[in-house]
Amino acid sequence: MPIYWAFLTYMLLKPGEENQEYWFMFSGLDKVLHLSIFAALGFLLVGSFPKIKFAYFFQIILLYGFLTEILQEEMGLGRSMEFLDVVADAIGCLIGYYTYKLLVKRFF
Repeated sequence: MPIYWAFLTYMLLKPGEENQEYWFMFSGLDKVLHLSIFAALGFLLVGSFPKIKFAYFFQIILLYGFLTEILQEEMGLGRSMEFLDVVADAIGCLIGYYTYKLLVKRFF
């Protein structure tokens, strides 16, 4: 969990690069990436702390999402703050949370 969190922080805050076009790229790909990496983060967080209250879980993830977006803007490394990224982060963490709960309920 800490390794994933550290890797995620690095990836979210690393300097922006010139985007190249690839065959798999489409408009909104960055939102899908935010959603998927925060789904994994939410899954790992609730898996690491299964007794965490939902309100605390959601506050931690949302605070982390807001903080990384603010830092992207303030660091001036070619990244910018986008509100829709925070929305994608929140939806992703909810997907991760409920996926974990569903799997535990179904298999354990």
